[in-house]
This record gives sequence, structure tokens and C-alpha cells, in this order.
Amino acid sequence: MSSRGPGSVPAAIARLGFDDPSRAHALLQDPAVADLIRSREHIEEHGLAEALAAVPDPDGALLGLVRFMEAANRVAALRGPVTAAMGAPGVARDRLLAVLGSSAALGDHLCAHPHHWVAVTEASRLTVDQRVERLVGAVSDPGDVPAVDVLRTAYREQLLGIAALDLTSPDPVRTLPDTAGALADLAQAALEAALVIARAEVGDAAARTRLAVIAMGKTGGCELNYISDVDVIFVAEPADGVAEEDSTAVATDLATRLMRICSASTATGSLWQVDPALRPEGKNGPLVRTVASHRAYYERWAKTWEFQALLKARAVAGDPEVGRAYVDAVQPMVWQASSRENFVDDVQAMRRRVEEHIPAAEAERQLKLGAGGLRDVEFSVQLLQLVHGRADESLRTGTTLDGLAALSAGGYVGREDAATLEAAYRLLRTLEHRIQLFRLRRTHLMPTGEADLRRLGRALGHRSSPAEAVLAQWRTQKREVRRLHERIFYRPLLSAVARLSDSDVRLTPEAARERLSALGFRDPRGALKHLEALTDGLSRRAAIQRQLLPVMLGWFADEADPDAGLLAFRKISDQLGSTHWYLRLLRDEGSAAERLAHTLARSRFAADLLEQAPECVQFLGDSAGLTPRSREDVLRRMRSAAGRKDDPTSAVLAARTVRRSELFRIAVADLSGALPLEALGTSMTDLTAALLEVTLEVCLRDVEERTGAPALTRLLVVGMGRLGGGEQGYGSDADVMFVHDPLPGADEQAAQGQAMEVVKELIRLLGLRGPDPNLDVDASLRPEGKSGPLVRSLASYREYYDRWSLVWEAQALLRATPVAGDPELGERFLELIAPLRWPEGGLTADQVREIRTLKARMESERLPRGADRKTHFKLGHGGLSDVEWVVQLLQLAHAHEHPGLRTPSTMAALGEAERLGLVDPGHAADLSAAWRLASAMRNAGVLFRAKALEAVPSDPRDADGIARILGLRAGSGQELGERYRRVARHSRAAHEAVFYDA
Repeated sequence: MSSRGPGSVPAAIARLGFDDPSRAHALLQDPAVADLIRSREHIEEHGLAEALAAVPDPDGALLGLVRFMEAANRVAALRGPVTAAMGAPGVARDRLLAVLGSSAALGDHLCAHPHHWVAVTEASRLTVDQRVERLVGAVSDPGDVPAVDVLRTAYREQLLGIAALDLTSPDPVRTLPDTAGALADLAQAALEAALVIARAEVGDAAARTRLAVIAMGKTGGCELNYISDVDVIFVAEPADGVAEEDSTAVATDLATRLMRICSASTATGSLWQVDPALRPEGKNGPLVRTVASHRAYYERWAKTWEFQALLKARAVAGDPEVGRAYVDAVQPMVWQASSRENFVDDVQAMRRRVEEHIPAAEAERQLKLGAGGLRDVEFSVQLLQLVHGRADESLRTGTTLDGLAALSAGGYVGREDAATLEAAYRLLRTLEHRIQLFRLRRTHLMPTGEADLRRLGRALGHRSSPAEAVLAQWRTQKREVRRLHERIFYRPLLSAVARLSDSDVRLTPEAARERLSALGFRDPRGALKHLEALTDGLSRRAAIQRQLLPVMLGWFADEADPDAGLLAFRKISDQLGSTHWYLRLLRDEGSAAERLAHTLARSRFAADLLEQAPECVQFLGDSAGLTPRSREDVLRRMRSAAGRKDDPTSAVLAARTVRRSELFRIAVADLSGALPLEALGTSMTDLTAALLEVTLEVCLRDVEERTGAPALTRLLVVGMGRLGGGEQGYGSDADVMFVHDPLPGADEQAAQGQAMEVVKELIRLLGLRGPDPNLDVDASLRPEGKSGPLVRSLASYREYYDRWSLVWEAQALLRATPVAGDPELGERFLELIAPLRWPEGGLTADQVREIRTLKARMESERLPRGADRKTHFKLGHGGLSDVEWVVQLLQLAHAHEHPGLRTPSTMAALGEAERLGLVDPGHAADLSAAWRLASAMRNAGVLFRAKALEAVPSDPRDADGIARILGLRAGSGQELGERYRRVARHSRAAHEAVFYDA
């Protein structure tokens, strides 16, 4: 360097990554390191450049190296060996520089105790017994130095070895468990050594008690930090012939001294705080109790969080027999804790309280307590362990990563989720270790200083913009942890599993058979076969279903047909069980499993749809998935599906596949109570209209492709009845009329022939057996009924209505609404029929008489043989027909002067008639109640039975199933029938008052 100017810095130094190259230049010229660098012009020749550049803080490492060499050079026995080791590349130099470049506190210790350098350079993994032997040996013969100081110095010596191995690990995130376990072992050894010192201070009286130290928290879980409180519980039993009171007094003295020995600051510093706050009654309780006293407390008074804390309890020091007795006494209670009332809710509330008490200034920097922090992982793992560990002993571990691995192996957590949580936990703990290691201070906050962040980023291997890189890495993991925590920790299945009895949760064949019978399964033997098929074997699929089924059985049993629900679940699971998402969805996603169980056991209609399209289970995992799609969205999906097929039959079947999925979506929304009657009618009508639209388009396109010429006419499908009124139910036909209008220049007869061909093909395609329930297209409301042509031109309709139209046809046209085809033709058709359905001046007396006569004839002729007039939904007294004829009579009579009555909706028209004073409010309420109840019961009948129901069911099981769908309690079938008869009687009275007296 003599050839350079005094202020110049060699390029080799500038490249090392020093924050202050000039200062580094000066330090490299310090005499203390002169023997390490024979040629300062070429320091990289000996690897020192690379060694310094590899550590998190090259500046700190170089300063620490100079200070350490100064200290070592003052000790004659160290000067030669240290210079030789540090002057050449090798493990010794790499370890020492890694420690000096990561921890100022350990660097200070090395300068004060340079002979401890071999603890770094010759570090090896020690067993807990070896650590105990070394610390206890040191304090047992402390010489002239106070034993407390000997303990601290010997502890730091071992800490140097742990840090050296950790900091030079090729992958410290992977070896984190080894580091955390070694720190826990060292803490255990320190507790044992501190107890030796305490006994020596107490003297002979120490023999009067048998004290054991139980590690809790991270020490108990073998996952300790570099600097952390050590949570403990003290338990003692009297020595032979000693009274319990005397024993407890001595044990309390020993425990108090042990805490002081570890926690107090001396000239050599301190170890860590010993925290006994997790003991019974916390800080208000006695410091030491007997095993029996602990057991009595936990059996009678303990809170939920105390059992969660005991999950990590481990005897670590003192009398081993007493320690074992304590653990044996409390562990069974730990694994029964989840059966306590509100257990899951209590644990979840505890986590929320922890977050709420984080100081606002720290919340965003918390590695441990904040959202997306270590506690999110730990609470998630512990809650799953406590809930499922009651029946699965493989989950009973106090170590977070071991618990997570066991949960993944048992299928309680998805493999990908477990891998994500594991990676995040390892990273967060590594960040925590590196932050604490620098000053050996207890902190769980991400630093904000640029230098601290730079050192932290380099410690994790980031060399380009390390401060920004480590923050981005941390924030990414935070988001992932929080997402999975919220999904797993608040999983509804957990609360349901926790409420099960021991026999239920284990689901042994004997317990299952008894439970199936008690739950109301009609065929317990058959149900048991389904259970055995679903849960048999060692596969992950069987393991997850063993978790799900004990809970799902109760959900099945809440419905009228649990046997059908379980059978349907088996069929669906047989189809989907090997897919990667199905069982994960049921286990992890909200209320999917519960919703599926209730759906399958409540509705054969929905179960049949799902068996045909099991992939629709995915709807259950997303609240938005149960919102019926708009007509435009359904139409777009149907067009897309049909457009991928080459022939009309395949195209329409593809569109009907979409209809099947949407029917399931609507049915589940309806069963969950999220779809009022009006919304159901709209959704069903939109679905039918979309299918008619796409089918018409397919048929027209086929005609054009076959003829090689454009279509000769425009076509329109007019919805009638419930379709036109937007009031369709699950069992509704598609009542329609077909209209066409020849294009200019087209031959009318040829256009009529083509229109007829298209309409017949449309009806044929929709009548084929397909993936969805058949949609029966009924055109019997057309002019001349079944005797008239299936499709007419607009001009033909005009001529017919001008010359031949009857009152019943005008009445039918009240609900006429274009649902598919040419929009402009639809407007013209509505203009054509407006004078018929809203006649100027209303109805004549003769027309009113004719309508009443038609109604009377319909009642006498159309009611099916054997049907009960009191219970038939449509044609019975007070039924749908009574309500609709009243409303339609009022519309025909008054819509010409009251535009609000010009609506195809029965309930909307009734409401408007009441508002106008055309119907007494009491009568309107009775009519509305009957129409709504009959419509709801018809829909519920199809949902439960998967086939149409036209009257109040006589079968008690059908009645009970329908009642439950309508939200009534179990066994309310008879009550529902009585309710319908009562409502229908009131409706009939209102009908007669309005229909015949209006």
C-alpha cells in the first residue's frame, strides 16, 4: 500500500461490501492483524476478502477481528495458534468471522474471554447430557469465582459453539430446528446448574424436598430463541418423613433462588428471565405445588389457555421422578381439553386478544405476535393438535414443526399448506434469531435502521439490495401465514369435532353402529358399510375422511333422510376422492363440509344433480359460488359451451350441462335460506330463458348451414304462465308460444315451413334425455290450443286475435313475456296483444260471467281423480289457481286505467291491486300467504323427493323433509299440513269474496 496515496483505498477492499471502506482500510493496517496479511496489496490471495464478504456485517467482523487479535496476542499461549488458524483459509477462520460479523455481543465475550475461541472453531453438536455435565461440573467447582458468574461464563462459551454452527450452516433455515433444540438443551442445562447452586446456598435443608422444574413454552417445545424468557412451572414432593408444608417451603426457597441465579445481572451479565407466570393462578398462585395440587387445580379451575400452554410441558431439571409424575398427571387432561365447552371459541378469542394488546407502534413490525407472525403458525398448529390429538396420538408433540409435520401426514392440513407454513415459520424464526443474536437482546421486532436491515438481509443470503430484499421476503411470508391462519384457525370443522364425544370422534365400528342408530339412520348396518368403505385403509384420502365423517354424521342426522345423504356422499367421494382439491375443500374451506352434508341429506334433487356433476362441490367452498348467475352470464356460458360442439344435439346437451350446474347452485342457495321465493322464481326463469335462447340459436344456425342460405324468417319464443311471470319453480314446465315473421322478400309458405321445422327441432332437443332434468316445452296455450299450428306468423296472430280471440286467451296473455328470439319481434308482439290483455273499458258483464264459468268448470273437470280439494296446491280450494284467477280478473277489469297492474307477476299485481283499493288488505294478505306457501311447498317437494309434488304429502317422511326445507323443526310435517289447510281456507274465503263479488 506504500505506493498509493495516504487517502487511497485498494480496490480489493472496496469490493468487499464495507459500509466504510476507508475505515476498513485503516483497520487492515492495524498491527494486531499484521501477521494475518503478508501482502496488504493482495489481501484476497489468502481468502480474507472472500471470508469477510461472506458475513452479514463485514465492518463489524473486521473491527471484531482486530479487537479479538489484540486480546489473543496478549495471551502468550494463544498468540501462535490463533494467528496460524486465522491467517489461512479454513473452517476456523470462517466460523470466527461469521460470529464476529453477526453478533457484537458474542464478539465482546470473545474479547473478554479469548480462550473461548476454541468453542467457536471446534464447535460440535452436544447432547443435553453433555451440556448438563459441563455446566454442572463448572458450578460444582467454581474456585475463587462466584458460582453464578461461572455459570454465566460457561453458558456463553456453549452459546458461542451453537452460534458458530448456526451461522456457518449452508442452509440455516433448514437447520433451524437443530439450533433451537440446542438452545433449549442449553437452557435445560443452565436450569439444572442453577438448581445445584441454589441447593448449595440452602444447605442441608435442600434434602427435605424433591423439586422438579417443568419447562413450558419454547423451552418445553425444544424450540428456544437465542435470548428469551424461560417459562417454567415448579412442582415438589416431600422427601421421606418430611411434612408437605415444610417441603413446599424449602422448595419455594430453592425455586426463588434458581430464578434469581438465572435472571439477576452480575459483572458477567445475566442469562435470561425465568418466568413462572404459567403456573396455576398465575402470579397470584403459590410458586410451588405438589403434583396432587396441580392435578386438583387443572381438574376444577383451569382455563382453556392453560391446557394449551401445557401442550409443551416437559420435565427438564430437578427430581426426574417428580417431573415424570407431573407430566403423567397433566398430559391426559391436555388431550381432553378440546371437549370443554366453547374450547375452540376460547382459543380463537385468546389469539384475537393477543393481537389487540400489541402496541400500535409495533403492530406492523411484530415477527412474533402480529398478524402473519409466529403466533399465527403456533396457534393454528396447537389448535389442530388439541382438537384432533384426542383421538390421534401421532399429533402429541410440543414442537411446532413436528406438530405441523404430523398434521400434514395425518391429512389434517394440506401438504401444500403445511409446506407453506413450515417455510414461513422457519424463515420467521431465523429472522428472529438473527435480530436477537446481534446484541443478545430479547426482541421480536423487525428493525427499521438501514444498517440493521442490511445486516439482516445479508444474513439471509441477499447480496443485491439486502435491506429491501429481506423486507419483501418477510412481507410475502406474512401475507401467506395470515391467509392460511385465517383459513385453518377459524375452520368451522374444528368446533364441530371438538364437540364430539370420545367414542364419536374415534368412530370405531362398535361406536359407529351405536351412534348411527341413535342418530336416526334407518339402516345402520348399510350406513356402517358406507363408513367402512370411506375410511378403510392407510391412504391420505381415508385419513381425511376419518376426520370428516364423525362430524358429518351429525349433520346428516339433522335432516330427514340421513341414509340418503351418506349414500350420496359416498358416491361423490368415490368419484372425487382421488382429486387434489375435493377433500381439501371439505376440510379447509369455510362451511363446505357442513353445507354439503345438509344438502345431500335434505335434497335428493340436489344430490342427484351433484352425482351427475360432482365437480360442482367447488361451489360450496365460496360464498359467491352460491349466488345464482344473471341471465346474461348464464347465456354467455351456454353459448360458449354450445359453440364448441359441431352438431345440434351435442351443442344443446353442452348448454344443458351448464343448466345442470346452475340448477345445483340455485338449489343449494335455496336450501341454505339465501334465496327468497321471488328471487328463486327469477333465477329459475332466467335459466330456462337462457336455455331456450341458446337452443333456438343452435337450431337456426343448423338450418342455415344445411341450406347454405340465411334463415327465411325471424323467430320469437314467448313465455306464458309461470315462465312468462318470472315465477318458475323446480317442477315447472316451459309454457310458451312460438311466433315468426318472414323476412322481406321471403316466401310466406316456405318461411312457415322453416319456422315449423326449427320449433319442432327445438322441442325435440330439449326433450332428449340429458345431463339435466328434462325441460318440457308446452305450447298448448297457443291459439286454438293443441289443434292449432305450433307456430304462427305475427300476421296470423293478428288475424286470429282480431276475429276469433276468446276471453281465456286474453287471460292467458296477461303473463305473456318474450323470453328468447328476436327482440324487435318481441316488442311488436307485445304491442299486438296489449289491447287484448288490457282491454279498453275493462270487462263486460258477459265476459266476467264467462271467466267465472270457466273457473267453475276447471274446478270440476281438471282436478285429478282422488285428489283432495283441501290440499291440492294448484286446483284445490284456496290454491294457486284461486289466487291467480282473482288477480287476472282484476287485471283484465282494471289494467286499462291503472298501468301498475300491467305486470306478468302474480304477487306484484296483487300488491298493486291492494294499493289501489281493489282488494281488501285482509283478503290480499290471505291470498298472498296461500300462493307463497303453495309455491314454496311445491318447490320443497321437488327438492326433497326429486319429483313433482302436487298436494300436501300424506307420507310422514316426505312431510317432515319438506317442513325442514321450509325452516321448521324436525317432526313438523303434520303441523305443516295443518298450516296449509288453514291458510288455504282463508284464501278460499278471500277468493270467493273478491272473485264472485267484485
